[in-house]
Amino acid sequence: MLLQQYREVRKHTEMICSGLLTEDYVVQPIVDVSPPKWHLGHTTWFFETFFLKPFGENYQEFDPDYNFVFNSYYETVGARVIRTDRGNLSRPGVEDVYRYRQYVDKAMEDFLNRKSLNDNETEILILGLNHEQQHQELLCTDIKYILGNNPLFPSYTTLSSLQMVAESSGDNGIGPESFSPFVSSELIRISEGIYEVGFSGAGFCFDNELKRHKVYLQNYSISPALVTNKEYMEFISAGGYSDFRYWHADGWEWVKTNQVRSPMYWHEIDGEWLNYTYEGLIPVQENEPLCHVSFYEAAAYASWKGMRLPTEFEWEVAADKFNWGQRWEWTESAYLPYPGFTKAPGAIGEYNGKFMVNQMVLRGASEVTSPQHSRCTYRNFFQPPLRWQFTGIRLAK
Repeated sequence: MLLQQYREVRKHTEMICSGLLTEDYVVQPIVDVSPPKWHLGHTTWFFETFFLKPFGENYQEFDPDYNFVFNSYYETVGARVIRTDRGNLSRPGVEDVYRYRQYVDKAMEDFLNRKSLNDNETEILILGLNHEQQHQELLCTDIKYILGNNPLFPSYTTLSSLQMVAESSGDNGIGPESFSPFVSSELIRISEGIYEVGFSGAGFCFDNELKRHKVYLQNYSISPALVTNKEYMEFISAGGYSDFRYWHADGWEWVKTNQVRSPMYWHEIDGEWLNYTYEGLIPVQENEPLCHVSFYEAAAYASWKGMRLPTEFEWEVAADKFNWGQRWEWTESAYLPYPGFTKAPGAIGEYNGKFMVNQMVLRGASEVTSPQHSRCTYRNFFQPPLRWQFTGIRLAK
């Protein structure tokens, strides 16, 4: 069972990259985007470092230098290439990284075929699989950014096909009805009261989803549908990007400094809005959910509409009353620990807790979230100006 899960997850990562040219693997246009080659190596390094080296008998690491190359942010594990320099790694080559994956995969398969795992080994293995699934979504978004900033705006049929499969099968666990634009516009009303939030029960969750606890919520209403491209066009046409009244102070500075006038990947050409997608540059599809906006833009749009973003707890309590899974949805909640949160000892404790400052929570999932990697308690988080992920808007009041 675990061996089959391991094979499927590892295969899915390589499937995402299957349509890349060698040159595509090494590009890093901005600090937030890592080269695909680095993702392939880092997810492999995770299994080597946290599973094979501590648990495998007589395991010989593939290359001692790879700890420096593919460590991401784990101070406990040692020195690493700084994030901004990942695009300078012309070596190891792409073929070397795939050989590294094959080497580690063989060692993992030998280990999993040889013995039953104890509880600690099982926990680390499952964490590694979920870690790789997170990087699968990052791979999708990073590849889109790399190609979307290529002057030729090339299509990427591999990811386009994966998107279509996800949408038709509803494999995020949300159901194919999630992808219909025809949703009632009547707000969902939630009564004030005490509600429980956070993960409980069997199955995997990240430590930032623990511990389940009670929260008090006032009466509120939340939209059953995400904001569409057409609705956001109205904000643009009304001068939303040039009116400071709708923006947080930091957001207004961000707009002015970066001369932002539209969502990421939108281009106004000869009076028509075009959007870069995995299929290339196409006209903006008005009825599709808005995508690739920052928290600043989401909050400004909500203000312009006379509404607001939901808190993460309002979102979670109402989540079973609307369809979700097309976009990561900005909330107005800062990313903070739940009551009773504790960090695990050692390097694994660096996974989430160290990032609980200066970030905003997003809820839901997206069309490029990996299969079986969605749940309503999942707490994604990013800094307010970031928008290269599949981020969208749901309104509340």
